[in-house]
Amino acid sequence: MSYAIRTLVCALALLACAQNANASLDCQGRFPNLITDICWSCIFPIKFGAGPLSLPISLGQEDTPNPGGLPICMCGINPGLKISFWEPVRHVDVVRKPFCMTSLGGIDMNPGFNAPHGTQEIKDNSSMSSFYQAHWYIDPVLVLLELVIDSPCLEQKVFDVAYLTELDPLWNDDEMTSIINPDSFLFGNLVAKIACGADCVMSSMGFGSNTLFWCAGCQGSMYPLNGHVAAHIGGVQASSLIVSRLIAKMHREGLMWAASGSSGMCGYYPQLLMDKTNYKYQMHFPVAQNKINGRCCQPLGRTTVIWGASKEIPAVGEDFAYMIFRKRNCCQGAF
Repeated sequence: MSYAIRTLVCALALLACAQNANASLDCQGRFPNLITDICWSCIFPIKFGAGPLSLPISLGQEDTPNPGGLPICMCGINPGLKISFWEPVRHVDVVRKPFCMTSLGGIDMNPGFNAPHGTQEIKDNSSMSSFYQAHWYIDPVLVLLELVIDSPCLEQKVFDVAYLTELDPLWNDDEMTSIINPDSFLFGNLVAKIACGADCVMSSMGFGSNTLFWCAGCQGSMYPLNGHVAAHIGGVQASSLIVSRLIAKMHREGLMWAASGSSGMCGYYPQLLMDKTNYKYQMHFPVAQNKINGRCCQPLGRTTVIWGASKEIPAVGEDFAYMIFRKRNCCQGAF
């Protein structure tokens, strides 16, 4: 091979490497395919009534306890029928590049605001830490698609980009984050961290423990409520932890309300300490989640070993998007 040809080959190789390096910093994403990318079976179980007179439709999906007693409920003087289901209500992006809107097709919406970029750093030549930005979308798809007509039990909102962590000074600062989670100082000890092992087991077999509210199951610690992941095992694990933290942060700031249990029968109510058993989630980018044991979504904290294989793709799939399902108990017909 002549010198000129060798030089050309080397130049092309360097160009390809440079393009790959730049591609890793590009904004990646796509609009979710509402037929193939959304885990519609996660809406189940749908339960009408209560107690021995209930009519459950589960399709093998996991559920939490519902209010018992009579199937008839009352909101004020208006009677109705008890109903429960899991409503898809929010989207979450977890991204490295600020203002990269993964769920909007990978649009870069940076207005020139100087926000921290995502990082992955090796600590002490052994463990790895990371940092991600996140976006919170209001997306009640059942209402937007008009799949259920005129039901007051569905969240009556329109699609909106409701929260960008790039604009939140608390998201990148552990000390400032303590303003909204001062209780984190109680759980920075070895005993509290060991207790999270039990939460990991519980969330991998079913739902996590609300008693261990400082734990995010197998993903790590729920605190601090920001984008710093102290123990980064992989992108799927780290982004799942960010999802749990962002939901908890929205509750702590009063921007997300609960809708389950007896208190949710007649409407939404504030819940500053998130109930982990009220949520399931599923990935739809970069890879739509496949069914495992008949399920394509999971409770917060479940180990990613079960469902996360091949869900992170170098260069083109290192940002993530998730659909969030919230448990809903409602008195249908009483509104």
